[in-house]
Formats: sequence, C-alpha cells, structure tokens
Amino acid sequence: MSLNFKKSYKFALKSSLYVSVFATSLAGIVEYFFFFTDWPSFTAFLAALGIPLFIFSFFVIQYRVEVFIYRRVKKIYDDVSFLDASSLRKQPITTDMATLTREVKKFATEKKIEIETLKEREEYRREFLGNVSHELKTPLFTVQGYLLTLLDGAMNDKNIRKKYLQRAEKGVERLIYIVQDLDMITKLETGTVSLSISEFNIIEVVQAVFDLLEMKAEQKNIILTFDNKYVRPIMVAADREKVQQVVMNLVVNAIKYGRQNGSVEVGFEDLTEEKMIVRVTDDGEGIEKHHIPRLFERFYRVDKSGGREEGGSGLGLSIVKHIVEAHDEAIFVESTPGKGSEFSFTLEKAK
Repeated sequence: MSLNFKKSYKFALKSSLYVSVFATSLAGIVEYFFFFTDWPSFTAFLAALGIPLFIFSFFVIQYRVEVFIYRRVKKIYDDVSFLDASSLRKQPITTDMATLTREVKKFATEKKIEIETLKEREEYRREFLGNVSHELKTPLFTVQGYLLTLLDGAMNDKNIRKKYLQRAEKGVERLIYIVQDLDMITKLETGTVSLSISEFNIIEVVQAVFDLLEMKAEQKNIILTFDNKYVRPIMVAADREKVQQVVMNLVVNAIKYGRQNGSVEVGFEDLTEEKMIVRVTDDGEGIEKHHIPRLFERFYRVDKSGGREEGGSGLGLSIVKHIVEAHDEAIFVESTPGKGSEFSFTLEKAK
C-alpha cells in the first residue's frame, strides 16, 4: 500500500509564517536593544534569520502533519479491512481530507447498499423456505392422512381402499411435479441444461399446446384462440421443446386466472428484423402493479389461496423466465386489474 501525498500547503504555510514571524520578531527585539549598530545590518540580520526559519518550519511542519495524518488514516483503512473493503483497500492511502472523505463516503454507501441487499435476500430466503415447506407439506399430509386411514381399518373396504389410494397417488404426483420443476430451475440456473436449437414453425407449437389444454379450458368455458388467422408459417430458431413448455406454462396460467366464459389469445408480432415477439393475453382478473416485479420468483403467488386451490407447483413462471433468458431473450408483463394480463417474450427469427 503506497503513501500518496496530495499536498495541501495552506496549513503548513500559515503555521510556518506564525513561527517565523514570532521567532524573527523576538530575535529582532533582542538585537535592537542589545546589539543594534545600523539599520542595513539590522534588516539583513532579520532577513537572514526569518527566511531560512520560514523555509525550515514549512518543511518540518508539512512533513510532520502528513505523517501524523497518514498514520491515522492508515488506521482507518486497516480498521475497515475486516469488512473486505476491497474497493477501499485497493486505493493508495491519501492524506488529503477531501479525497479521504469522498472515498469513505463512497465506501459507506456501497456497504449500505450491500447490507440492504443482504436483508432483502434474507427476507426472500425466509419466504422461499416458508413457501417450499407449505407446497410440500400439503400433499405430504394428504398422502399421510389417506394412508393412516387405510391402516386404521379402511383397507378392508375395497371401495374406500381404491378411492383413498387414488387420492394418495394424486398427492404423490404433485410432489413429483414440484420436485421435477425445482430440479429444472436448478439446472437452468447452473447452466447444465443444454439447448437444442432448431428452426420450427411457432404456430404449430402453439396449436399443439391448445390441443393439450383444450379440456382444461373447457372446464371454465374458456376459448383458446389466435389473435389473427395465420396462413403462412412463422419460423423461429430456438429449442422447440423448451419453447413449447414456455407457451404451455403461460397458457395454463392464463386459464387458471382467467375469468369464466373468457378467452386466451396468442399472437405474434415482428419486433426487429431479427426478433419477433409472442404474446399470450387473457381477459381475467389482472394483476396489481406491486405484484409484477415478483411474479417470476419461485412459489410466489398473487392470490395466496386461489392459486393453491387451482393446483400447480408455483414454479411455472419462474421456469418460463429461466428458459427465455437461457435463449438470451426477454420476457415482459403488462396487466390491468379487472381487465386482464399479457405475457410476452421474444424469439429469434429463423434465417
């Protein structure tokens, strides 16, 4: 760590002037009353004494003050080193107060932001663990309840046995669904999932999703449709299976939170020469503005009760975000409470 003096001589100049004036005046008084001969000699004596004294005092005071300040400033740097203040420690030690104040203020601001970020992460961690335990607890207790009922004697009744085993199986299926989604998110975050990029017709993918979700939509009398009649294929370059999962999760979400007798529309639009955008729109209850920044968090639900009644792992939108970002694309949300929501994501056009 180097010593970098950014000189400020004001203090040393004033101090040296005070010392030299006082010492020269005192010597002049003694000279005048005891050794005075003539004015030219007297003036030459004062100059010969005052000028060297001023120069000597200036350098001594300047050096001593710099060293004095440096030692104390170095202690400040050393005291904050345990905080891993790399941004502060990598700078050469300065004894200029303005520079030091600026650096310490910058360091304090950075640490304040870091502490606030850690608090937010801790809050997110607690909420995440609470959500995980809730999501796992519900199907686990359901399975346990049915099995305990069977062990307590209900196993002898064939009808009850079959019904309870089927219900227990559904609970196990939901557990598997949650674990599989968590495993996929982990792989997407760590980059261990490789994308198989190919060129395909995005209209066919959306139509396949509509066919798979037709019965689910009919339960709420929701119509799955395109926003326009697309005659020509729209070719994109992406991982077909992963894109289908993105569309599937978004449409499932639109059905889940869409209104009875409503509709879900999927549309396509050119964004640039190389990019296009896929829009999934519903006419459901919409999302309040303060929920939108957290929509893609794991297990985050706008409706804490309704979402769980509808089922699902609570990881659908989080998976969507990770898949889209794995393609180096972006996802957007627009929503008006009471009118509906639109989720859209970009894709690269096939060349």
